[in-house]
Amino acid sequence: MEKSHQGGLRILFADDEAHLRDLMQMELPRLGHEVTVCPDGASALRALEKGSYDAALLDLRMPGMTGIEVLGKIRQINPDTQVIILTGHATVDTAVQALRLGAFDYLTKPCKWAELEVILSRVSERRDLTNKAAALETRLKSAEGSPTLIGETPSMLSVRRLIDTIAPTDASVMILGETGTGKELIARSLHDKSKRATHSFIPVNCGALPENLVESELFGHRKGSFTGADTHRKGLFEVANGGTLFLDEVGELDKSVQVKLLRFLESGEIRRVGENDPFRVDVRVLCATNRDLREMIEAEQFREDLFFRVNTFEIHLPPLRERKGDIPALARHMLMRYGSRRTDLDTALTPEAIAALQTHDWPGNIRELANAIERATILSGGGPIYPEHLPTQVPSRRSSSVMVSSPSAVAGPHFQIPEGSPTLRDIEMKYIQVILEKHNGNKPAASKELGISLKTLYNKINQLQQT
Repeated sequence: MEKSHQGGLRILFADDEAHLRDLMQMELPRLGHEVTVCPDGASALRALEKGSYDAALLDLRMPGMTGIEVLGKIRQINPDTQVIILTGHATVDTAVQALRLGAFDYLTKPCKWAELEVILSRVSERRDLTNKAAALETRLKSAEGSPTLIGETPSMLSVRRLIDTIAPTDASVMILGETGTGKELIARSLHDKSKRATHSFIPVNCGALPENLVESELFGHRKGSFTGADTHRKGLFEVANGGTLFLDEVGELDKSVQVKLLRFLESGEIRRVGENDPFRVDVRVLCATNRDLREMIEAEQFREDLFFRVNTFEIHLPPLRERKGDIPALARHMLMRYGSRRTDLDTALTPEAIAALQTHDWPGNIRELANAIERATILSGGGPIYPEHLPTQVPSRRSSSVMVSSPSAVAGPHFQIPEGSPTLRDIEMKYIQVILEKHNGNKPAASKELGISLKTLYNKINQLQQT
């Protein structure tokens, strides 16, 4: 059987006329659909019990069970299957009854082929919209970090060139890098630059999937296939049909699931838990891991044949400590995210803060940097960000030459650096005292000159009074 195109449907056709079954079995695959034909309603229901279908074309009058009766059963077994009633005995009553029971549409015999194509196209559109809605929900639940790939250092320019080269293909890609380096951003970039960009991008953290539900989450299940399976459920492979499935931490998959993943990569087919018949989906698989899969192969924890299937290309994402030249741009981009109401994004990060950021090795990589910028945005109260606003583990040079609250902080005629070895906090508190005296205790005026909010100034004054 040829692989169906992205809009191809799995169709169940039931009619007691043999020549119509032969016609559908010949013509529907030419349109890119897969079809199963049955001579009556009972055999159609047996087929539906074994596999899932996007659409069911049912003759209204069949031996044993009518199309209306089969429609009612299908709504109970699998509500996602869209039912189209075909009959040569059209009446308004049967049409209304079919639609009330949930039929997708209603055609009279002899139906025009062009009309059937239009209806099947609408079924495909509805399926795609349903999948995109599920994909969006999945994406929102897992979204984190910056949505933009940023970096002009040589290592990142090399990564971006490789993305531009392989994104338009359907080649499998393994993205390697430490935790927090932005592997999902690379996968998103590959998807956005591919021919699949208008379809779903589904990110999956394999390590976060419940061990007993991994197979169901990825491949779906039928109602009653295991305890707790109260309804039919599409797997993420099916939701991603036509698009991209990103398997993060693929090394966490159990070997039994690795076998199913390998089968899909080799045949394009998946099988829901509890079903006997496989079916095709059109999905590009991207993988990522922070583990050494070659070591896992040696330890017999990861299948070697699967490794070669998912590893046509490797993208090595450097840790942040090896691309410190990108830190200022990354930090400003994150500041735009966390301080969206600021108008001074270009100057909000002081040179001292940037120097401190570039001194730290960032073991948590971009994720840790994002947390640091969010913290600094809150603590700065809308004013410039200085090293003291950064987490304590971020080192900084704290000397008497550091400007604390404004470019004029060390230039005022009444401001003198405290003697001895002052800390940044000592300098700041002394300067706040000077500005308050200058404005005769007028706190709104002092906060305006200091470039901080009135609330932040009150907090600083409370700290000052406690020392």
